[in-house]
Amino acid sequence: ICLVTNKKPAQASITKVKQFEGSTSFVKRTQWMLEQLRQVNGIDPNRDSPEFDLLFENAFDQWVANTASEKCTFFQVLHHTCQRYLTDKKPEFINCQSKIMGGNSILHSAADSVTSAVQKASQALNERGERLGRAEEKTEELKNSAQQFAETAHKVRFQQDK
Repeated sequence: ICLVTNKKPAQASITKVKQFEGSTSFVKRTQWMLEQLRQVNGIDPNRDSPEFDLLFENAFDQWVANTASEKCTFFQVLHHTCQRYLTDKKPEFINCQSKIMGGNSILHSAADSVTSAVQKASQALNERGERLGRAEEKTEELKNSAQQFAETAHKVRFQQDK
C-alpha cells in the first residue's frame, strides 16, 4: 500500500499490512519510505501470480497480493508514484509484465473513463441548459398570452357591464 502525505514536500511510503484469518481488520506490519525502494520483482512475467518481492535499501521482503490483478494494479500505482515523487534513484522493475509500465495501464484507463464521464456530464448539462432555455422562452410566451387574455377578458367584461 502506498501512502502519500498532503504536506509539502510530499512524502510517500510503502506500508505492509496483514489480515489475519477470521478477521476483517488489517494490522500494520512494516513501513518503508519510497526512497528506500531499490527493486520491484514480479517474479515471473509470463505467469499471473499474486507473489512479488520488494528490495529496499537494507531489507528484502516477500509479498503476496490477494490476486494477480491486485498485484498488477499495485505495481502500476507504485510505478506511477515512483515516477511522480522520486527525482533521483528510481527503483528497478524486473520480471514484470510490460503492460504495467506501458501506456495502457489501469491509471490511464481510469483517467480516460473519468474524462469520458466528464464529457458526457458536460454534454448532458449543455442539453439540459438548452431545454431549460426553451422552457423559459415558452413560459414567457404563455405568460404574455395569459396577460393578453386577461386584459381582453377584462375589456369584454367591462364593455358588457356598460
